[in-house]
Amino acid sequence: MKQVYPTFIVNTHDGSEYPFLVCVPDMEIFTEGDTFVGAIEMARDAIGIAGISIEDNKEEMPIPSDQTTSIEKVKLYSEEIDFSKGILTYVDVDFSEYRKKVDTKTVRRNVALPGWLNYEAEHEGINVSRVLQEALMNVLNVKRNM
Repeated sequence: MKQVYPTFIVNTHDGSEYPFLVCVPDMEIFTEGDTFVGAIEMARDAIGIAGISIEDNKEEMPIPSDQTTSIEKVKLYSEEIDFSKGILTYVDVDFSEYRKKVDTKTVRRNVALPGWLNYEAEHEGINVSRVLQEALMNVLNVKRNM
């Protein structure tokens, strides 16, 4: 699933290591970046991580707000910094692609094979896990991220 979220970026001009502060009000995310581009990249990562967590918990993904609603929401977070005075931009995240990029841990699955087929695979030196991965990617019509 691909989504685009309104994101506010404020340049604090304070000479700090991370002068660009970021707020994504629909996801209740705050992050920072060392440059404007870095701030957008950090926002994309934060949205991606939050989205994967939401999917894993089988919760509803927040629907992106329109410009007016996002400004109203961000004003709720303006105790120290008024993000509504910052730059409003939109950050896109493809949650499926993001998951492929970051969720690379190996998951152990038990697979039942007839003994004769297991024998043949072992005899030929075939990596059954790799064949299963390739078959699943083919059936699901997805590609491995490199």
